Amino acid sequence: MTTLLVVVVISTAFGSMAFAWIRAKRMRCSEVEENLKIVNERVEQLELMNRLLEASLNAVPQGLVVCDDEGSDILRNAAAQVFVEARHGDALVEQAIHEVINSALIGEPAHRDLDLIGPPQRMISVSALPLSERNHRFGSVVIVDDVSERRRIDDVRRDFVANISHELKTPVGALGLLAETISTEDDLEVVQRLSRRMTNEAFRVARMIDDLLDLSRIEADDGDKTEAVSLYQVITAATERVKSIARDRSIAIDLHGVGQDLVVFVDERQLISAVGNLLENACKYSDENSTVKVETSCAGSWIEIAVIDSGIGIPTRDIERVFERFYRVDRARSRETGGTGLGLSIVRHVLSNHGGEVHVQSIEGEGSAFTLRLPLGLGKVDEI
Repeated sequence: MTTLLVVVVISTAFGSMAFAWIRAKRMRCSEVEENLKIVNERVEQLELMNRLLEASLNAVPQGLVVCDDEGSDILRNAAAQVFVEARHGDALVEQAIHEVINSALIGEPAHRDLDLIGPPQRMISVSALPLSERNHRFGSVVIVDDVSERRRIDDVRRDFVANISHELKTPVGALGLLAETISTEDDLEVVQRLSRRMTNEAFRVARMIDDLLDLSRIEADDGDKTEAVSLYQVITAATERVKSIARDRSIAIDLHGVGQDLVVFVDERQLISAVGNLLENACKYSDENSTVKVETSCAGSWIEIAVIDSGIGIPTRDIERVFERFYRVDRARSRETGGTGLGLSIVRHVLSNHGGEVHVQSIEGEGSAFTLRLPLGLGKVDEI
């Protein structure tokens, strides 16, 4: 009996121990499963962060290359990947990347500017910076940036400042000289003639400033103030602007070819300015007692406005440049007529703001035809 009791006690003890061991085992398995779950969540988070980082770097327009302390690539975004095994100009960019990396690996920031002939012609900036922490270098980063547009804008700005300085210097200098002459002149007839010259020069400066303000406003505008307007109304308003010039030169403006039921979605003020500048040039550069025609037509989803004159025309060599700021085909006649050299530049920017185009056909000595091409508005005049 005693032996049986001992056996029962020992069996119970072993059973309790076995139960405790099994429970501990289950707890450890549960902990392992929990830890695995945490690890999986961390892995998913890291994968998500890696995808976000990769997508973010690929969205950067500049090329980015990250290298280790031996110069081997660790990461390249999509913009920098195009230079790998590239040919022609892009191969030169890849060569420059390796050159600046070699400098960065010894702790020296490096920079290279490349002029690629193209086409298209491009200016590429390649810069490298060493990566270090507590005086320990562990790699480098390279930035490849296409600065072509930035350089073009800088060139335009620099040329603009030089041109406007030159253009203003002439009439301002003339005003000073005329004023000095008048101050010592006793002949009334001479004084009156010089006064008229001063008035003309003052008007010329004022006109140039007005054109500069118009050009600045039009360039800053992105054409989002458009509304449905009558094309005939726009052209008649532009004609009113040049009525005095046409009358002084006995020039007739023929609007018989203008459709009266066409609608365009435009900034009305801008389009009046564009058509007005074309009409003004046509009147100034046409012979007296001649006719300037304005015609409109539809071509698919586009509408065309043509201003046609029979004036002095434009030499073939100058046709591509007439829309540049301050460019004049005949500088002597332009100054005589008070032209600022900004009118056609204004026309080009107006059409650009509206998603349109401007074309010119001209024969020297026979005349010119400027054509504005704009998206056609929906509807008729009576629906405005």
